[in-house]
Amino acid sequence: MTTTRVILNFPWTSSEKLKGDFFQDTGVTDAVMKIARKELREDKAIREQSLEQLRDWLQKNGDVENVRTEDLFLLRFLRTKKFSVPMAQQMILKYLNFRKVFTHLIHTLDFMSPSVLKLLEGGYLFPSPIRDKHGRRVIIGFANHFNPTEHTSSDMARLHFITYETLMEDPENQICGFVHIGDFKGISTAHIACWNPTDFLRIMKWGEQSIPMRNKEVHLVNVPSTVKYIIEAGKSMVSKKMKERLQVHVTVPDLCRKVDPACLPKELGGTMPMVEMIDQWKMELAAKRNLVLASEKMRILTDRGIVSRNGTDRNNNSSNANALGMEAITGSFRKLEVD
Repeated sequence: MTTTRVILNFPWTSSEKLKGDFFQDTGVTDAVMKIARKELREDKAIREQSLEQLRDWLQKNGDVENVRTEDLFLLRFLRTKKFSVPMAQQMILKYLNFRKVFTHLIHTLDFMSPSVLKLLEGGYLFPSPIRDKHGRRVIIGFANHFNPTEHTSSDMARLHFITYETLMEDPENQICGFVHIGDFKGISTAHIACWNPTDFLRIMKWGEQSIPMRNKEVHLVNVPSTVKYIIEAGKSMVSKKMKERLQVHVTVPDLCRKVDPACLPKELGGTMPMVEMIDQWKMELAAKRNLVLASEKMRILTDRGIVSRNGTDRNNNSSNANALGMEAITGSFRKLEVD
């Protein structure tokens, strides 16, 4: 498939970029900015005012250091939170704390690291170069392309985080959001056993609140009955909104009735072979590699400013929530092992 064919699959191509106010200020077409205005309430005045407030807050905040302050980085939080500055501030703190807590899993966010590159080239996780009709990037994962005898949970976590960090450096992705596709064919107990249950729980519990992405749809296919225990436990960790956006499909044709096959690799009913999608993605990764690596300098010195969803300090509320969540996750792991 040629690059031209990829470009023509969605309406806001580089050849259609306008020279109007929105394009000059944001780097995206007016078509994409219409989505931003409608879904995020974004306009020039709100954007500039919110960015100024966020930078002023960061400058005065002694709990963080070396946080990137360029527009594109801060806008990923503002757009995810529909330009609520207080909510964007909280997400920045949670994002930095997420990176701190999971340093043992997501250290060295370099796609050129041998173990990460091998996992990427093996087809475990990558986005399609073809956007869907809503302009969203489609992120595809194949569970059976992760070999638990060769890779660790850290390899998995690093590839996920590198993928998300790279994609969020694109303003179109920040505005239009993402569709996630997970093929669970071939998943085994060994895949689950490579995770520490505590890490698994925290990632499920904190990920949605901490990673600035507009996740519009999640589709799972070829899910064995044993893994459904884990999925149900994981659903207890996310918001009602995300539960409603999760769909489980029995077969690939079922999936293709919900997701445009043009966005999918040939291995999932599309036309472009997976290896070609990965080659194109590696070029994107190379172009954004230095930005992703530079972000590792950011630090949160204390999590005292983080407030949980119910309005209390996260630390004051964490023990009971973690105990309940751990019971659900651990019980699901046991069911998987028994079955």
